[in-house]
Amino acid sequence: MSIERVKTGIKGLDEMLRGGFLPETANMVEGAPGTGKTTLGMQFIHHGIQLGEPGLIITFEQFPEQFYHNAMAFGWNFAELEKQGLLKIVMTSPEVSRLDIESIDGMVEKTIREMGIQRVMVDSMSHFSRLSQDPVELRSLEFSFINAFKRYGITSILTHESPIFMGESASNSVISFLVDSYIILRYVEFESMIHKALLVLKMRGSDHAKDIRQYNITQQGIEVQAKFEGREGILSGHPRRMANSFVEAFVKR
Repeated sequence: MSIERVKTGIKGLDEMLRGGFLPETANMVEGAPGTGKTTLGMQFIHHGIQLGEPGLIITFEQFPEQFYHNAMAFGWNFAELEKQGLLKIVMTSPEVSRLDIESIDGMVEKTIREMGIQRVMVDSMSHFSRLSQDPVELRSLEFSFINAFKRYGITSILTHESPIFMGESASNSVISFLVDSYIILRYVEFESMIHKALLVLKMRGSDHAKDIRQYNITQQGIEVQAKFEGREGILSGHPRRMANSFVEAFVKR
């Protein structure tokens, strides 16, 4: 029997995910600044609301007003959705949110229960790295935070920062081992122009598309398009055949 998927509403991405995310899973979207991580998460939340699934956004970076402004660029009236009780945007810190979500009758649990929250976006999990320099302790903290949403029966998107240039040091976070699916967004140099590329690196418990697709951020949000063909190069590297440079861009981390 097939499991009903949690659709992102993003053209092309649901097809890559074989219909959408699995329900009650934690899904990481990693990318450099400007690649559209937050936009992807907002689109996921907005689409859920259109399906009757209230959403929660937990942000460590932006005030709610900034989300209102950014969402309106795509025609999504987040301020009105909050007034209607279909959306909640909470600006907090990793320290406060971690303790709150683990406490009985905390603010997050109360919001989830009262609003019937079914989708959550956390922007961004990169801030958890300041909670501990010990990778073992950090993994435990992230594991506890992520699993709390699963206990509530919620499907979540967790954004995570990566370097713009692949020559920079990658994040030391172990969160990629904790999540159920892992989507990577990258800048790609192709025919002397900068494009954006998307890869579903893993999806626990499900098959998924293995190819690397181009995508654009349009007035309607993110649209995933055709796979790359021909030659290209990564921003910090040298032009080479597609197979070699994509391995370096997406796999060699």
